[in-house]
Amino acid sequence: MPQYIKNPPLLEADLAADPLTQLDRWLGDAESAGLHEPTAMTLATVDAHNRPSARIVLFKGFHDGGLTFYTSYVGRKGRELAQNPHVALVFWWDKLERQVRIEGRIERLPREISRQYFYLRPRESQIGAITSRQSEVVASREALDRRYDDNVARYAGEEIPFPETWGGYRVEPRVVEFWQGRLGRLHDRLQYTRDGSGWRIERLEP
Repeated sequence: MPQYIKNPPLLEADLAADPLTQLDRWLGDAESAGLHEPTAMTLATVDAHNRPSARIVLFKGFHDGGLTFYTSYVGRKGRELAQNPHVALVFWWDKLERQVRIEGRIERLPREISRQYFYLRPRESQIGAITSRQSEVVASREALDRRYDDNVARYAGEEIPFPETWGGYRVEPRVVEFWQGRLGRLHDRLQYTRDGSGWRIERLEP
């Protein structure tokens, strides 16, 4: 059984006063470690019947004190976010023996910010966004590819229209936990909890 021995102790004195500053530091470490998707994070949502679901999305930067990502508004996750704005996020970096857990509330980003990001994406991704009917059953891969090819031909030489059913979200964190592996499974767990206009930092038992 592997042991977690890569890091020195994670101490309260080593942490930034703000969890997003600390998260930015750890994201930088993950990017420097050469991970394939250092910005990948699990997003957990709950439907109208309190049944959870989770999937991987890509972190796309900080905005107004929150974490952002982009997706379809009408796929399963978009529908669940519309029903219940409370979410959880998890980053896991195995090479660094670290994870970050976040609990908070979600809201859509302003449309102009989503529009700006949409046109920074590769053209193929723009076409993919207007092609996919996210989470719907499709007859076959060939049917999906035909719809994509039809859109390629339809908009050849033209700007791809910005879809009304696609855009960004911002997660405002209420609780952020930094977890780092330690020998003997006595892992370091330091948790930030929103406390008025600031943050309270506490150590949790492993």
